[in-house]
Amino acid sequence: MKIIVGLGNPGRTYERTRHNAGFMAIDELARGLRFDLSREKYHACIGRGRIGDVEVLLAKPQTYMNESGSSVGAILRYTRVKHPDLVVVHDELDLPLGVVRVKAGGGHGGHNGLRSIAEHIGTPEFIRVRIGVGRPAAGLDAADYVLSAFTADERKIAAEAFERAAEAVRVIVLEGPARAMNRFNKQ
Repeated sequence: MKIIVGLGNPGRTYERTRHNAGFMAIDELARGLRFDLSREKYHACIGRGRIGDVEVLLAKPQTYMNESGSSVGAILRYTRVKHPDLVVVHDELDLPLGVVRVKAGGGHGGHNGLRSIAEHIGTPEFIRVRIGVGRPAAGLDAADYVLSAFTADERKIAAEAFERAAEAVRVIVLEGPARAMNRFNKQ
């Protein structure tokens, strides 16, 4: 089984913000796979199904970004899935808007959701699908920037990135992270 987690903040206030890029990519993946994400368990909205022959659990933690690890930790403990089979989809300030990259392990780079997950599961060694949201303009606080909505001009680019992120997850599940890195990190 693979656990696929999209990071974001619950509620209408944050629905279309840059920080919810992980949620939006999971929603895109769920639509394509016809997964129902309405079930609530492990402090998350979850859906189960298959990608090819692989059983997957999709999750959108409802704990707010900074506490994502409590939800992810509960999922891994209950399912007994180990960290190499965890894929986390998240927003990334260090990538230009719309760029999607796959990464195996590494630090949190100041991302509080990744920090929380690493603390709760005891390791930063899990697969990440990073969705570029770009850097804020000079003088704008990074926290305010990620909690702001995509502009009208950015929405189409972001929507295409969510589709690519969903495809990256499918490649990770079916062909492995190395294949996904070869394919998505060269674009």
